[in-house]
Amino acid sequence: MLKVSSGFSFIVAALIAAAPAAADPAAPVVAEKSASAHSFSFEAIDGGPLPLSTFAGKTVLVVNTASMCGFTRQYQGLQDLYEAYRDKGFVVLGAPSNDFGGQEPDKEADIKKFCEVNFNVNFPLTEKVAVRGAAAHPFYAWARETLGAANAPSWNFHKYLVGPDGRLIAAFASGEEPMGEKIRAAVEAAVKPTP
Repeated sequence: MLKVSSGFSFIVAALIAAAPAAADPAAPVVAEKSASAHSFSFEAIDGGPLPLSTFAGKTVLVVNTASMCGFTRQYQGLQDLYEAYRDKGFVVLGAPSNDFGGQEPDKEADIKKFCEVNFNVNFPLTEKVAVRGAAAHPFYAWARETLGAANAPSWNFHKYLVGPDGRLIAAFASGEEPMGEKIRAAVEAAVKPTP
């Protein structure tokens, strides 16, 4: 029989106590509050990866959009905002979603055409994504965890402002107009100063 010294037993017990517990496979995956938006990626509406790291150094307004919503007219305001600040390092990223009222039922090609024909949208769009619930895109799950449930989308055209460093700066409810004073002030404060 192997005899173990009491000193060795103490060291083994200390190592076991210090070891991290095994992850519970049933536990939900929760984004770390310190994570950056730049660690997430979408698929572009035309296909292919659209990592948020592409926008590192730029201020990004991420908006869950829908083509058949009372707020759909905000596409024009989003395009105007994009044009007003893009030369200062600002991007609007539209993320079509069918989560609220089934107001984005179309396929990606139809969504893109609708945006271009009706609002001359030329800011980037993602493929359709879920923005709430268990199926939420990881960016949206992280944003909810970071800013809290009160700042999560409750309807179409909810807006998240992401700073050039990838941190979440603010959330804006659906009713906040893209060219309204509140959003424009936040964008102006976040964009890189012009040299």
